[in-house]
Amino acid sequence: MLQIKNLHASVEDKDILNGIDLEVKAGEVHAIMGPNGSGKSTFASVIAGKEEFEITEGSMSFDGEDISELDPEERAHLGMFLSFQYPVEIPGVSVTNFIKTAINEGRKAQGMEDMPAGEMLKLIKQKADLLEIDRKFLSRSLNEGFSGGEKKRNEIFQMAMLEPKLAILDETDSGLDIDALKVVANGVNKLKSQDNAVIVITHYQRLLDYIVPDYVHVLMDGKIVKSGSKELAYELEAKGYDWIKEELV
Repeated sequence: MLQIKNLHASVEDKDILNGIDLEVKAGEVHAIMGPNGSGKSTFASVIAGKEEFEITEGSMSFDGEDISELDPEERAHLGMFLSFQYPVEIPGVSVTNFIKTAINEGRKAQGMEDMPAGEMLKLIKQKADLLEIDRKFLSRSLNEGFSGGEKKRNEIFQMAMLEPKLAILDETDSGLDIDALKVVANGVNKLKSQDNAVIVITHYQRLLDYIVPDYVHVLMDGKIVKSGSKELAYELEAKGYDWIKEELV
């Protein structure tokens, strides 16, 4: 599904990613961990196509198509979804209207008509019930006055509605208490299937107690320096990252 080879990227002429190789197949969950400043969020942004980051070397393909030059909207239409670490507020635009627009823009890109209103409402009800979301929540302005947990739950709702092939969750556990974390993780787990894949970017092992990864990758100095099973996350929680640095010397 996603193939990344020798990926180098920079921002404002500063090198951030220094040769990343990663392959993500349908049905898999990959966790990216690493200390602050290691390049985790930059990696998510580069995959999603944020224009402030420049790919200087390497290749990146999605379902066999080179996506290096595609803008974020085009990548989204191919089936990629990025959950932001700090979602923006959009006053005056309800959660429901925002997601209706996003879905219909995606359909338009595929040469399809807008989803019929009745079908849209049925889908919204189905996904809201699946994620245990109060219908009143959907009429509120997007992220305006939302708590950290509500913002994350809203993003999982968007993911449920858009049904992406690849979801990238950038530090989706940031600032969440344990109850909110369980709600978000439960939503991700309900949406996982053999037809989609998830990349979870996190500082902490605790999220991986609830979203169990098939692979854990450690990112340091803009490179993946170690990969393993979920047990690697527990090792990192117990020992930190210094032991990996020592292995690399």
